Formats: sequence, C-alpha cells, structure tokens
Amino acid sequence: MNDVDVLIVGAGLSGIGAACHLSRECPDRSYAVLEARDAIGGTWDLFRYPGVRSDSDMFTLGYSFRPWTKSKSMADGPSIREYVRDTAHEYGVDRRIRFGHKVVAAHWSSEDNRWTVHAVHHTPEGDRDVVLTCTFLFVCSGYYRYDKGYTPDLPGLDRFAGPVVHPQHWPADLDYTGQRVVVIGSGATAVTLVPSMADTAAHVTMLQRSPSYVLSLPAVDPIARLLRGRLPLNVLYPIVRWKNVLSAQAAFQLSRRAPKVMKSLLRKAAQRVLPAGYDVDTHFRPRYDPWDQRMCFVPDGDLFRAVREGRASIVTDRIAGFTAGGITLESGDELPADVVVTATGLNLLAIGGMSLTVDGQPVELGDTLAYKGMMLSGVPNFALTIGYTNASWTLKADLVARYVCRLLNHLAATGHRSATPAPPPGTSAEVPLVDLHSGYVLRSIDALPKQGRSAPWRLYQNYPRDVLLMRYGPVDDQMVFDQTPARVLSGQTR
Repeated sequence: MNDVDVLIVGAGLSGIGAACHLSRECPDRSYAVLEARDAIGGTWDLFRYPGVRSDSDMFTLGYSFRPWTKSKSMADGPSIREYVRDTAHEYGVDRRIRFGHKVVAAHWSSEDNRWTVHAVHHTPEGDRDVVLTCTFLFVCSGYYRYDKGYTPDLPGLDRFAGPVVHPQHWPADLDYTGQRVVVIGSGATAVTLVPSMADTAAHVTMLQRSPSYVLSLPAVDPIARLLRGRLPLNVLYPIVRWKNVLSAQAAFQLSRRAPKVMKSLLRKAAQRVLPAGYDVDTHFRPRYDPWDQRMCFVPDGDLFRAVREGRASIVTDRIAGFTAGGITLESGDELPADVVVTATGLNLLAIGGMSLTVDGQPVELGDTLAYKGMMLSGVPNFALTIGYTNASWTLKADLVARYVCRLLNHLAATGHRSATPAPPPGTSAEVPLVDLHSGYVLRSIDALPKQGRSAPWRLYQNYPRDVLLMRYGPVDDQMVFDQTPARVLSGQTR
C-alpha cells in the first residue's frame, strides 16, 4: 500500500515510539514506516564501538508505555537495541516497516491535502524510485548523517602508519589488545570509549583540545534498587522516571541561574574521584558554563577510575601533526600511538536531508519557526522529532508522538484535513531550535529552524512545562486549519 494516513520516516527509538503511539491512540489510522537502513534501532543499531551505551538513564530514555526491566539504568547499546526491537514486535510495528527506503523529497499539495513522498529503495539488484502519498508526514530520522561522521582537518594524518577509526564506522575486526590508543575528542563518545578500551589496550590517552564537564552517575539507580520487589513495575517505573526528570531539571535550572555554583559542585565532584594533586582545572574545567554544551555522564565513574588506576590518561593540547608512530602536539610533546580513534563528532542533518516543498515552493528550514519544538511554520500536516539537549531524547519524542495523535484526532473530530502552524505578525526568530554551543550545532546553525521569544514558538528544555503544554494544552493555538472541512452537511465524515 503506497497511500497511508501517516508516513513515519525512521525506525529508531523515535520512529518506533511514534508508531506505537499511533497504534494505541489512533487505531483507525493507517501508517507505514520508512527506514533507510536494513534494521530497527537507529543510533543503537548503527553505533558498534566498544562500550557504546546511553548517557541518559533508561527510566527516561525508555518509552513511557513500556517499562525498562533490567537493573542497569545506564544501559549498553545492545540492550537498548533489543528493547527497541522487542517493543516494535510487541506492538506489531515491525510488520509496517519498509527497510532500505531513503526518503529524498516530499511535496505538499493544498488542493489534494496530501504529501507526495519520493524515496529511493536500495536493493541488491540496484536502486529504484518509489512514490508514496500520505495525509500526515512524521519525520523521526534523528539529527545527524548516518553515513558519515565528522572528522576535522587533522594536519599530517596521512603520515600515521596505524589504523585511524571513527566511532560511527567501527570495524568489527579491529584488535587493539596490548596497543597504545589515542582517542581524539572530549564528548560523550570519547568518555565512553576510553574506559572501555582501557580494559584491554596497553594504554589509552584521551587527547582533547578543550575539556568537557564530566559527572559520575550510578549505573544502577539506587531508588529503583530500593523499590524493586516492593512495588509492581508499572508503579515503580513512573515514580523513578519522574524522580529522574525532576532532579535533572533542578540541576539544569541551577546551571542556568547560578552557573558559578554548579561549576564549583562539578569541580569538587571530579576532584573527589581523581588522584590527589591531579590537574582538575586543566582537564575537567571548561571555559563555558554548564549546559552551554551537553554534559557528559559516566556510569560509576568508570572514566575517573581508569585515570586513577593508570590505564588511561587525559592530555589537553592541540595537534601540530602526525608521525608514523604517533601525534605531535603544539606544546612540543609527542603521543605514541598504534591506533588513533577520531571521536570528533557528528555531521548534523535535519529531517534526514530530504527536500520539502509546499504548493511548489521550496521550504528552507532555516527560514521557518519551530512550533512547540515539533512542527514548522507554514508547513501543513508535518512533524519532526527533536529531543531535549539537557535530558533524555525520548522524553520529548514521547510528547511529540502524543501531540501528533491528539492533532490527528482533532482533525478527525472537526472534519478538517490539514493543520498549519501560523505565527502571528511580528513574531521574530530569536535563536536556533537546538540552542547549544557545541561544534556540531555551530557548523550547521543556518540550516536549522529557529525559535521565537515565547510559547508556542519557544522550546524551553523543560519537560514538566512541556507536559502541560503538549498533553493538556490546546491543539489549535496559533494553528490554521483548512477552510473546507471534509465533514459534509449531514455531519458525517468522508
């Protein structure tokens, strides 16, 4: 069937969640899921580097409707992939997925009140073009290029004689046992790789140009451990979920309102778990305020433990060049290396790189305003999932999916066929939708939708506030509906 009510793009954590919500809350709506790759899981199927794990707890990264049952709250990648796949199977979503379908363009017709979606179907026999139509287009394709990670210009890299690996494309046959490894980077991937590789490598060095804030969290949630066995899972799960939501929001608000206090707390936390006399300020005290860039979390302090035990070290310096056997630094020091890992980030890619038109006019994402962080001004019957930068991605993805279901049910109840976010005159674009100072955001800032000064055009990075706005607030605020409802005079719908 190439004509459906709702077309979901992406079969990762967000796309599977969206399809499950549709099954639960809009059972009369037909839908299909297009996935460019050949497996369910998105990020959690793509990334296969050592130690890959979540940096959000699974009580908030998991779906609201399907409790996480394992003991570790900061879960490893294979466990998360299994959780997503099991959820898809339980709700029958896996039968609606078309693998190997890369969406390249979508065109809205106001005359037909439909999207025409063009995809390329990759098969062993070759590629072929596929055209589908839908009433509502729901993009859950993440925020980065799956086919190519970001590697900056590293002077003289071609002189290095050993393997150079990007975590996004980890070779399954790479053996670094007893090898000297240098991991370039200081973000979430780097702080995950270093302690994991240090278990078998001769030594692992994390080479960073500038530090990140790193905080240790318990791998097993202490409240969940206390309540497990005493409460049914369907009671325990929301309690721990909301406990984690509120504690994370409190920490974020403290970072915003009293950054010096939060800086001091983070410094002291690192100092407590590092060797006496360790240069905390050089290696763990960034120049920016907490949450200007995403914070890094490590389960049970594994990164700090690897440094403390001498299995790993951190060097803060800039690369001057490479030799056959290592890296030359601007300070004049040299780092010997047998393997170099470039944990240098992602290439941001909004809506999977597809092009959009509305009645023949191209949609430039950078010229649009984001409505409730999930729809675009002037674009009918379209939603995209962008998660929080200060909390679990799934918290926002869950709200977006529920809101889309509310909107679809509102359209059915009123007989309208399209809904278009419409900012009032004078609404100005203030900042990008993703308001972080991270390199991957700054490199693509002009290609992102903008946000305004106040709701519903402002994204507040505040889950409790968004719950009130998106689950209990109106669905028709600052929204324009088609002028010719499908409902006929007799009161019946088409």
